[in-house]
This record gives sequence, C-alpha cells and structure tokens, in this order.
Amino acid sequence: MRTPAGKECRHYHEDFHRGRNIQECRLIKANPESLRWRPVDCSNCPVPEILNANASQYMELVVTVKPRFLGLGRNLTVTASCVKHRIPIEDPFTGCDQCNAERPGLDVFRQALEREDDD
Repeated sequence: MRTPAGKECRHYHEDFHRGRNIQECRLIKANPESLRWRPVDCSNCPVPEILNANASQYMELVVTVKPRFLGLGRNLTVTASCVKHRIPIEDPFTGCDQCNAERPGLDVFRQALEREDDD
C-alpha cells in the first residue's frame, strides 16, 4: 500500500472506507518499545527501500521510534534478523550472509560484481 510519503510498503495499512479513519504502520505497532506511529515517520523510513532491495522470506524487521535529545524530533531505527539462522543482520539491504551463501545463483552474480570492481 502507498504510504503518506508516496512509497510502497507492505507494512503500512490505511482504511478510510465508510467513515473509518485508520492509518498505521504495523511494524511500529508491533513493537512495544516504540513511540506511537505518525504519518511523518514514513518520510524517513528505510523499510520500503529495504523490501525492494531484499525480498528474503526469512528476514524480520523491527522498527523503533524514539525521541531525540530533549524531545525535539523523532529518531527511527530499523534492525533486521534472520529467522531461519537466528542471527542479526548487519546490512538489511543485502540480507543474511548465511542465506545468501545457500543460493548458488547469487554466487555467480557476486563474482561478476567483483570482476567489475577489479577493472
């Protein structure tokens, strides 16, 4: 669904049918340590780009919104983990290193990129 920032995100939900007024980010709603979601949070959220770059079925994202220093503004952090291998993912754009090693087709692609970098 299209977010208030104009990006496509499967974790954003809105419902304005027949007088309803529901807008929510289901990732932030599922995190009890986070502040409540606001539509402005979608403009700084990297989750749509992460989902476009990596469509791993085993990647689990956690979004946390915390207040900045003296409560001026909001800080949005995204952490990723692999459900299959139960390890944290350092770069969610590339995904789990162990899952990537299990895919033989990705190794050919990685070797081609390394050859381009060497040239």
